[in-house]
Amino acid sequence: MTDQMVIQLVRDAFYYVILICGPLLLASLVIGLLISIFQAATSISEQTLTFVPKLLVVFLMSVLFLPFMLNNIKTFAIEIIKMIPTLK
Repeated sequence: MTDQMVIQLVRDAFYYVILICGPLLLASLVIGLLISIFQAATSISEQTLTFVPKLLVVFLMSVLFLPFMLNNIKTFAIEIIKMIPTLK
């Protein structure tokens, strides 16, 4: 296995991690920002107010994006398995 193959494999792994986790993290970020604005406007400092909505949104986004995430994981796994015979 050459250095170039390792670099490409790590690059692909980072790409798929960002592709799979990106929608969930972005949704959590948006909900957190909206709740923070709401808390600042109303002077409410309850910590569970941010946790529960984020948890629900991430759960719902996970359910909605599950086929997309599984497809990407499957694609990456197949690429890695196809590389096995070429490794020395």
